Amino acid sequence: MGAVTNPLDARLGGVLGDRTAKALTKAFGMRTVADLLAHYPRRYARRGELTALSELTVGESVTIVADVLSVSERTMKQRKGSILEVAIGDGKGILTLTFFNQTWRKAELTPGRRGIFAGKVGEYRGARQLAHPDYELFETGDERDPGSGGRDAQKWAMQPIPIYPATSTVASWQIAKTLAIVLDTLPPLDDPVPRQLREERGLLDFAQALQWIHRPEQDSQWRRARDTLRFHEAFVLQAALLQQRAALRAQPAAPRVAGDELMGFDAALPWTLTDDQRLVGEEIARDLAAEVPMNRLVQGEVGSGKTLVAVRAMLTVAEGGGQSALLAPTEVLAHQHYRSIVDTLGPDRAARMRPVLLTGQLGAAERKRALLSIASGASRIVIGTHALLGDTVQFVDLGLVVVDEQHRFGVEQRESLRRKGAVPPHVLVLTATPIPRTVAMTVFGDLDISTIATLPAGRVPIVSHVVALAERPELWHRAWQRLGEELEQGRQGFVVVPAIDPTTVEDDPDALAPEDDRRVEAAPDALPPLPATVAELTPLLRAHPALEGRRIEPLHGRMSTEEKNSTMQAFARGEVDVLVATTVIEVGVDVPNASTMVVVEADRFGVSQLHQLRGRVGRGGVPGLCLFVTAAQPETLARERVEAVASTLDGFELAQVDLELRREGDVLGATQSGGRSSLTLLRVATDGDLIGDARVAAAEVLEADAGLAEHPALSDALARRLDDDAREFLAKN
Repeated sequence: MGAVTNPLDARLGGVLGDRTAKALTKAFGMRTVADLLAHYPRRYARRGELTALSELTVGESVTIVADVLSVSERTMKQRKGSILEVAIGDGKGILTLTFFNQTWRKAELTPGRRGIFAGKVGEYRGARQLAHPDYELFETGDERDPGSGGRDAQKWAMQPIPIYPATSTVASWQIAKTLAIVLDTLPPLDDPVPRQLREERGLLDFAQALQWIHRPEQDSQWRRARDTLRFHEAFVLQAALLQQRAALRAQPAAPRVAGDELMGFDAALPWTLTDDQRLVGEEIARDLAAEVPMNRLVQGEVGSGKTLVAVRAMLTVAEGGGQSALLAPTEVLAHQHYRSIVDTLGPDRAARMRPVLLTGQLGAAERKRALLSIASGASRIVIGTHALLGDTVQFVDLGLVVVDEQHRFGVEQRESLRRKGAVPPHVLVLTATPIPRTVAMTVFGDLDISTIATLPAGRVPIVSHVVALAERPELWHRAWQRLGEELEQGRQGFVVVPAIDPTTVEDDPDALAPEDDRRVEAAPDALPPLPATVAELTPLLRAHPALEGRRIEPLHGRMSTEEKNSTMQAFARGEVDVLVATTVIEVGVDVPNASTMVVVEADRFGVSQLHQLRGRVGRGGVPGLCLFVTAAQPETLARERVEAVASTLDGFELAQVDLELRREGDVLGATQSGGRSSLTLLRVATDGDLIGDARVAAAEVLEADAGLAEHPALSDALARRLDDDAREFLAKN
């Protein structure tokens, strides 16, 4: 396996040869034996059963088991050569394999042969086909085991065949053959999961689990192997998070103790803190008073008072002369936070705290004044966007970093702000996206988590409706009539669309691209495209009879900061009736008189995003109304997503729905939303109990052996699991 301490760390080139290793690296990013062994089958087929061809979807890359039915060859009319057409079937449906100028394949693709075929399902003249597919034909039972009886042949026919995630250049059976070479030469492996823990849980040892998941002889073997490796993955992941948590707590921090400033602030509040706000405030106060850095996540529904909790923490830090920095994801939100904090502090306290705003769009003179106020320590509270991360921004005593809507920032950005403290500052992360318990354990396992579940008194529940244009196209006009009725009562509204113009989508990591086939399904009898951009819809609404004479203005990320702020302030003053906006208004925009939101092409947004958008209305004691306009067909995934949001205001319930639809994101990488997961067998949507058990077990091991001196295999697994990027992510998060 080469001159390495652990055989799992051997480079693939030294085991398989450079050509195969380069193909695997290019296709899957594999570099070591451990990477290859962790490429687990996505399902198991059998030689004795056929794939249901009628269930295949055009455009899908498939690996199927089928019989060769017939073979024919014809001469091409337009150019030299021939086309070989092979019909394969499952006894019910037929699929055609097409090969150009490959007559020699007739000798092996004979009627009656069975095999695995892989390719992308296409369509030609109404018939489905695979053009130039890869395939591997099965030998017959007798050919494989000469002289064997019917029992052996049946066993051979029913033996599970691993089907691996594959690409157009590396087929499933090529991966299987490569794995066989590695497994045949793999020396004994140490197990990261301690023996006692394996015995208590009835787990296989690591090496046996790898053999059985890749080369099972019966279903019970791969099932036991999968259960073992799923716990293995959870155990190593939780050990990594707990180690990082311990490392963070080993750093020194300056204690910050609340005093007269916070007491005076609380006394001047025109309302009483909710029980949740008071409880979370006490948790934060204990963290700030400690000599280790706070690393706390506060999650709460839109409008639950997270910003107020953060302001109280800032005042605690300011008591001893410390500074706080609040990092906001957008210019609109940064300006709103600044105005809101100044108003909340009141004139006298604001004069002492001297809040300052720093964004990338400030003029040179204004920026210079802001930088000087920060660098001198005069400003105890600093609010800004990415501009806070620049090298020219220097703090005297940065005691607290507050990150609003943490999912909008990369870990590098958060870390560059944290490093501006002379000693590690306390960190408070805010999110209005409720996080399921399993995600909290898996992604934020090194953070303490607080939850503000109750809304302040006086908040009226928002009524949500799906405007289903697929069944009732006339509801398009009724939606605007309903908006007009709200405006007649002196209220205001938002209209949210997914794009600025037909060629420009707002730069939003959570927005769904139209071609994202994981979540957006094309309807067979789709309506004409809706006018779902700011540029298209704004003039249409201005001309709509139900909105005639209303002041309707656009708001989107391509406008200048001055234009955006001017529009938002005019809306806040009631000088604009309706904003036609992209998701720049998703977080933080707080206009109490806004009662109505219409989301056009709501199926283009994610579950949590729709929930966030809805939270912009009904904030001022007037009933909130949200209309989700969609042309998605009934019983499609896109429609189900919209209906799920309309059916409940419970953010935690929706977070679970969102998790099941979007999967869990890249848990140990810099990407934190949607898409391909860095987890292999573990699924945070369904494995919550397992993750919890693994966390308890990992904590017990680390409590008894923090340095893992007695568990070298676990230490190796942590080093292997946390490659450079993942280790950096954990260190910064």
